[in-house]
Amino acid sequence: MKSLLPVLLLSFLCFACNQENAPQTTVEPTPQQQEFAIIIHGGAGTILKKNMTDSMEQAYKAKLTEAIKTGYEILKNGGKSLEAVQRTINVMEDSPLFNSAKGAVFTHEGKNELDASIMDGATLNAGAVAGVTTVRNPINLAYEVMTNSEHVMLSGKGAETFAKEKGIELVDPSYFFTQNRYDALQRALDREKEDSISKATAFYDPYIKDEKFGTVGCVALDKNGNIAAGTSTGGMSNKRYNRIGDSPIIGSGTYANNATCGVSSTGWGEYFIRGQVAYDISAQMEYAEKSLSEATANVIQEKLTKLGGTGGIVALDHYGNPSMEFNTEGMYRAYMNDQGDLTLGIYKESEN
Repeated sequence: MKSLLPVLLLSFLCFACNQENAPQTTVEPTPQQQEFAIIIHGGAGTILKKNMTDSMEQAYKAKLTEAIKTGYEILKNGGKSLEAVQRTINVMEDSPLFNSAKGAVFTHEGKNELDASIMDGATLNAGAVAGVTTVRNPINLAYEVMTNSEHVMLSGKGAETFAKEKGIELVDPSYFFTQNRYDALQRALDREKEDSISKATAFYDPYIKDEKFGTVGCVALDKNGNIAAGTSTGGMSNKRYNRIGDSPIIGSGTYANNATCGVSSTGWGEYFIRGQVAYDISAQMEYAEKSLSEATANVIQEKLTKLGGTGGIVALDHYGNPSMEFNTEGMYRAYMNDQGDLTLGIYKESEN
């Protein structure tokens, strides 16, 4: 036993010395909890300041401000995140500036086919609609699917029948006509005739130069700690065969979970579906214990980019911390915290 004492003493001294010389790690403080918060996007793509007139830039900023303040007031007054998401998206759906509802792009056949989804982070319940042509505000129908049906997604005529039964406002398809979107379709059709079309220009959008993105979305955190997320879109200009993108796909275009975050996506939908972008962000936070900023950067700047996809997301974690991550030239976006501070952006940070 006595022979072991020098060995034990030496071991202890070595351990103490190593601990003293070991690099010190800093434990990050727990983020301050926002009482409530809200974040929105109006699409991502090749949005360059040189291509934007001053009047158009101000129009976008004004509508983004109007939309986010609509949801902010609901949250400030104790309203639910689900209501804030709907009413905020309604403002953008009713504006011809965005590729959603009133401003929706046209399909190859000259129609407007609309998609939307919404998710409740408290229950993980969700609702979605795809390919509707007469629903004025698709996000409201998605909410009805979530709360008043046993389904998650309805499409086409069946979704419109359900909308009529639930008293959702229907309009004549001509309501969605805007000249800019129609002219964009004609240019795409002309290029097809010339056999000069490419993947990069197949879905030209007049507001987002030479790209295919214009979805709107919102994520909100209310005073009860509940997160909700929603997304609404007209899809790709010149799309065919009743194509459906990521916006109505839970886990791709929309995801919300009180334990992690809420996410709304905008971009080339096929890649967002393949990468399950919105859910992947939440999963990295849950299983890898990443922060929201770490997870969104990894998914958008690394995984999505490596896959060949372009676009972005807006997200809130359960503390109310925001993320507005995109790998394109710009993304229409805004964020408000519980102090009423407004962050507004269109281009990359260096151009805003």
